[in-house]
Amino acid sequence: MSVNISDVLDIVSRQNQWRGREAINLIASENVQSDAVKQAEINDFMGRYAEGHPNTDQKDRRYYEGTRYIDQIESMAVSEMIKLAKCLQADVRPVSGNAANTAVALGILRGNDTVIVNSIENGGHISHNPIGVVGRRIQVRGKVLTPGRENSINLHYWPTTEDGYHLDTPRCLDLLEQTSPNMVILGKSLFLFPEPVKEIAEVCRAKNIPILYDGAHVLGLITGGQFQDPFKEGAHFINASTHKTFPGPQRGVILGNMSSEQEMKWWNSVDRGVMPGSSSSHHLHTLPGMLIAIREMAEYGHQYASQTVANAKAFGQALTDEGVNVEAEEFGFTESHQLALNVTNFGDAKAIARSLAEQNNIITNYNLLPGDKDPNNPSGLRIGVQEMTRYGMKEADMQELAALMKAGMEGKVVKDEVVLLRSRFTEVNYA
Repeated sequence: MSVNISDVLDIVSRQNQWRGREAINLIASENVQSDAVKQAEINDFMGRYAEGHPNTDQKDRRYYEGTRYIDQIESMAVSEMIKLAKCLQADVRPVSGNAANTAVALGILRGNDTVIVNSIENGGHISHNPIGVVGRRIQVRGKVLTPGRENSINLHYWPTTEDGYHLDTPRCLDLLEQTSPNMVILGKSLFLFPEPVKEIAEVCRAKNIPILYDGAHVLGLITGGQFQDPFKEGAHFINASTHKTFPGPQRGVILGNMSSEQEMKWWNSVDRGVMPGSSSSHHLHTLPGMLIAIREMAEYGHQYASQTVANAKAFGQALTDEGVNVEAEEFGFTESHQLALNVTNFGDAKAIARSLAEQNNIITNYNLLPGDKDPNNPSGLRIGVQEMTRYGMKEADMQELAALMKAGMEGKVVKDEVVLLRSRFTEVNYA
């Protein structure tokens, strides 16, 4: 007799119905997968191992037998990602963007090294910061994780302009000269505008400092040609998730554009940071779906990324017209998929995010804004339009959505109207 799984299937079915057909999904770190990607993930690779790199006719590079088919999939994913991203190297084995960051930190950083990153309060990711892998990797016994204190780790924050959403390039260059770091990290989790990669790279390359650009949120926009081109501007690495603006399964990728002897030493060190440093086998069953998503982006990426940015800008204006305080209005709100909303005039951000989700089927997350200090009591919501763009929303639909979101933040229950709006957008586009 088989085990009873009806309760499990019921929960899964309810999730599929709610998030797939009834809710407006505005989490900036999520996306919807095409049916082709989803179907490819149900496969025999799910329980298999394939440590190392794919075997070739000339060399055995796996530590397990039985890998002939995943070798083909992984090799294709590497070569097609290199072509899509217009770079020289790609490692598709990290199981997340955070795992990719871990691999680079393990490969390049050592105790007592110096690193410059974006602070969490100004949008930086936790993995770059003191309590994340970067801070802990450079910590040595006796050093505290709080920057600026006596005996603190050598972690410094990029200075920003007054608005908090842009780096202050001259001060950044001064900090580079003052600290001579072992690595610099650009890119953010709250990521509205491009970084000054070119200016920073000119100094770093002269000093032989590796530049990691964390493109977890914006990989789909980069490969779609709609944000910035970090490699063209001088970055050595781009780390990313493959399930945010890039619409694949939950995985990560490390991209490289390195050719000199020193740069290849960094790449080889990061290779060991991936395996055995941060993983052994690498969740093989999602690699076929990732390969399909790479092909979808090669075909439709420009259209999808362009529409995503257009929708974000239109949504920012529509929310502003409704009386919502959208950050960075003076800069056009955003150049990415994201918007930052200051909702303190409506109440507590955490409570508003919960109310929008549970009462009104509008899914967001509360988030620190520049100047906030307490992550448990932030003033903002971070929203992203990439998933609803994939579902077919355009600029005109943003006005309708903005009115519903404003009503929800005022405490009104508009769930029926939200479900009705969502019912027009249930098929995945750009696939």
